[in-house]
Amino acid sequence: MSVIKKRKSNKLKLVSRALLIIIGGFITAYGLESVLIPNDVSDGGVTGLSIVGSQLVGLPLGLLIAVLNIPFIFLGYKQIGKSFAVYSVIGIASLAIGTILMHHVTTIIQGDTLLVTVVGGIIIGFGMGLALRNGGALDGIDMLAVLLSRKLPFGTSDLILFLNLFVFIFVSTVFGLQGAFLSAIAYFIASKVIHIVEEGLSGSKTFKIITTQPELMVETIRDRLGRGATYKLAEGGYSNEQFKEITCVINRLEESKMKEIIREIDENAFVIVYDVAEVKGGNFKKHNIH
Repeated sequence: MSVIKKRKSNKLKLVSRALLIIIGGFITAYGLESVLIPNDVSDGGVTGLSIVGSQLVGLPLGLLIAVLNIPFIFLGYKQIGKSFAVYSVIGIASLAIGTILMHHVTTIIQGDTLLVTVVGGIIIGFGMGLALRNGGALDGIDMLAVLLSRKLPFGTSDLILFLNLFVFIFVSTVFGLQGAFLSAIAYFIASKVIHIVEEGLSGSKTFKIITTQPELMVETIRDRLGRGATYKLAEGGYSNEQFKEITCVINRLEESKMKEIIREIDENAFVIVYDVAEVKGGNFKKHNIH
């Protein structure tokens, strides 16, 4: 009986993920058709190339989005996996159909270039982020960047920026230099929104702290933040002195309070802070603050 329930639960999760990806595709299509395209502003990646191609040859935007993404979907299937490719097909199809259905939707902003780039970037970033958060993609250029990063001595983000440079040069042939710059700004805003949607507004951060008062530090963190911490024995490479290294994972919103605690107890403490993409399992729960 439990096996049947588990299968039903897994199917429900798969359907809900697919539904959210479809919603993400339609949100992105709305941002393109109601904000960016009517104001001669494009997007980056394959979508940007499709917008320019649609303007040049007169073919429907949705058709070009679907066709131009085909090789990237195949690339995603080979490099990332079957489920990612399937979800990406769902997302790209939703974006393509959405642009066709919303082609004559009312433009919500007209003329104000700053507002156009900000609002358009937020809308399409939210839609793309929703798709990525649920295991799919709405644009194939990221897949190409991942593949090239394995062959070239450059990071994925650097290659995405480099590839989009050519996209925006191509955009300038139709929308002009100003349109290309506005498109780049909208794309930058969208990328930041995608990051927020993928990780959530709160996110997590890891603090690694080396202090002369580790017990007091951990006790204060527990009392004021309700967070637990772990010790790791470490040894100085120069002094050979042994000490306790504290590791504590906190909510992003608690970062300033954590830094305040560290300054109060030991302003000379050695501290390393870095972002955490995801926290699962273990005992990552806030203890009651007394």
